Amino acid sequence: MKYGLCSKDDFRDNCGFGLIASTKGQDSHELLKTAIQSLTCMTHRGGIAADGKTGDGCGLLLAKPDSFFRYEAERLFGATLPSVYAVGMIFLSQNPKLAQEARDLIEQQLVAEGLHTIGWREVPVDSNVCGPLALESMPKIEQIFVGGVDIEGKEMDRRLYFARRHVEKGMMHDPDFYIVSLQTEVIGYKGLIMPEDLPNFYLDLQSNRMTTSICVFHQRFSTNTLPRWRLAQPFRYMAHNGEINTISGNINWSVARAPLFASDFLPGLENITPIVDTRGSDSACMDNMLELLLNGGMDMFRALRMMVPPAWQNVEHLDADLRAFYEYNSMHMEPWDGPAGIVLTDGRYAVCLLDRNGLRPARWVLTNNDWITLASEVGTYDYDEADVVAKGRLGPGQIFAVDTKTGEVLDSQTIDNKLKSEHPYKKWLKQRGERLNSVLIDEKSSMHQIPYNEFQSYQKLFGITFEERDQVIRALAETGQEAVGSMG
Repeated sequence: MKYGLCSKDDFRDNCGFGLIASTKGQDSHELLKTAIQSLTCMTHRGGIAADGKTGDGCGLLLAKPDSFFRYEAERLFGATLPSVYAVGMIFLSQNPKLAQEARDLIEQQLVAEGLHTIGWREVPVDSNVCGPLALESMPKIEQIFVGGVDIEGKEMDRRLYFARRHVEKGMMHDPDFYIVSLQTEVIGYKGLIMPEDLPNFYLDLQSNRMTTSICVFHQRFSTNTLPRWRLAQPFRYMAHNGEINTISGNINWSVARAPLFASDFLPGLENITPIVDTRGSDSACMDNMLELLLNGGMDMFRALRMMVPPAWQNVEHLDADLRAFYEYNSMHMEPWDGPAGIVLTDGRYAVCLLDRNGLRPARWVLTNNDWITLASEVGTYDYDEADVVAKGRLGPGQIFAVDTKTGEVLDSQTIDNKLKSEHPYKKWLKQRGERLNSVLIDEKSSMHQIPYNEFQSYQKLFGITFEERDQVIRALAETGQEAVGSMG
């Protein structure tokens, strides 16, 4: 499907999302089936085309089903997978020449990063469950198995990140090409299909060998965009419900700061800019930035608190160390403001957070089988009330996580206490922080009258709209404070 007449810069969507995780990190096929059932219960939160079968997009992001992929590698390639390996999910063009060009480029870039291709697998799908509109744009779907020599998981993920970015830049001319996921710990399955048809389309999901300990799921409702296979969620780390209304500024600042991004873990970062792929939606752009921070060695929770901080500036009794943490990080990046609810996983942690507006519902339930289920609404998971150990919901700016390695369930206070104590943020601010004085030295300088024709030039220069002039600047000039407004 094409963009139509709308600008892709204004792409937004509102959706249903959730996750299920075993707090003990136990893989099971039953957990996957329950996630699909929960996703199906949120069908009403997604858009459906006139053909009744093409959805706006839905999908799953799983902690890697290791036993399934080891079985498939042995069956298809006669290969025993190494302890550290990756499986990539790739959308290829239905044009054989373009598809082969993409395969060749992927293999070349993997070799350039010191990795090697174990084999390609055609993902078994049943296209009969797709609607006519989904079939028109359906890509060829394949998986690539990737190995390395004497390399640990995080380093392999960084090399895969570089390889993927080089491939994406080299395949810009192919609108159908898209790498759904290419990591060592997670795999994504998504498309323009209805949630109930997801396991009927991706036959892998029916296999009893397809076991996992974490499953993030998402049902998309696109508010002003035509659905596309690549825009279905989850993305490579996260799924998002809501809108990033600051997206233009976030993208512009990511471009402006690109020369300043540096990490010992990511040598040659300047060769894969821009960091944010603007062909994606606001959610995809956010996923791009999170991906950069994680591959650059930043702690996941610090990255999330930097990108999506709570409202901290005017909280009178906020802990001084925590205030210093937020202030320090606010100097590095502007908030990606929603309203937004986010669920994500890196294969170890299952995480949900709300932005400071708190306008997207997220309710969780912990049951006595050590499963945590979180979703946009209650009732997506069919459990007995007697099995409930605890339940709750997230409020504005709150974060909630499960560490499937240690079995810990982490709330906002636990995560924030850990983050504030990792570095001496107060000391750093005192030693290195510089604040601009907002007081006018000469009050007369604020009273200089600008001729109307000159004002128009300044208005164009700074991109000020008539609405901003009349509704924002006028109120600031007349009252000295921002105007109070309502959207309806």
